[in-house]
Amino acid sequence: MLRFIGHRLYTTWSTFWFVLPFFVTYPLQLILARQPRWHRHLHTINRIWSTSAVWMWGMPVTVVHKKPLPDNQPCVYVSNHSSYIDIPVLFKVLPGFLNIVGKSSLAKTPLWGPIFGKTYITVNRESAVSRGRSMVQARKSLEEGRSVILFPEGTISKKPAEEMAPFKDGAFQLAIAAGVPIVPITMPLNHRFMPDVGGIRVRYTPLRVVVHEPIPTQGLTQADAEELKNRVFAIIASEFIPEAAGLPEPTPYYRPKQKEKAAALPTGEEASQDNRKSTLHVPNS
Repeated sequence: MLRFIGHRLYTTWSTFWFVLPFFVTYPLQLILARQPRWHRHLHTINRIWSTSAVWMWGMPVTVVHKKPLPDNQPCVYVSNHSSYIDIPVLFKVLPGFLNIVGKSSLAKTPLWGPIFGKTYITVNRESAVSRGRSMVQARKSLEEGRSVILFPEGTISKKPAEEMAPFKDGAFQLAIAAGVPIVPITMPLNHRFMPDVGGIRVRYTPLRVVVHEPIPTQGLTQADAEELKNRVFAIIASEFIPEAAGLPEPTPYYRPKQKEKAAALPTGEEASQDNRKSTLHVPNS
């Protein structure tokens, strides 16, 4: 029961420190969202919001850079998607004025939704028109020197750190068309902190972010997009941690005592009967 209470308290603490910075800065965010030329400052606020929340969660974040990021050049960042904290963690870790392609439902969330919809790129993945429009916006962002983050799975993984959904083509076609590097990112533990289970469930978990070596796309054509996609998929999956695969189990409020566990076990005679029932009879060939 103590463990259950501890997890509840930590969930409340984490939620409070995620929400508080947003409400404190909300009036300023509303103002900055009105003009595109102010969006750089709005992203800075979102970065501070994300950084302060992660810091108050008391959760260490180990960042591994395989190679330095390109200087003075925008990139297409592609990452696995396993948790609702993926965006805040990336905002904390990645430098510069970033853009991100997120599902259109994010723009419909209370309070922050309209701000997200004006500052970043939204896409309805069921609509070809919306997908095309989002790629045009992302291309324009890159041309303006603003890097773009995409989750090529298109949604949060059902088997995080174990199995990724097939990647969509858009991120790779975008990087090739714009001639900018594509940077794979692996976040193998975010789902252990906040799994996608239909409600808020938070567990203290040190996080790890691996920023892989940038892959140049100059000289590539759209015919190379499939090979590039497969290469990036393998790179991201290479840093998954097998012990962290799958969703964490909920903490039970009540754990049976040893005596009760023993009473629930079958007696010797019952166990023998169960064993006889479960014996496999293989017919002779």
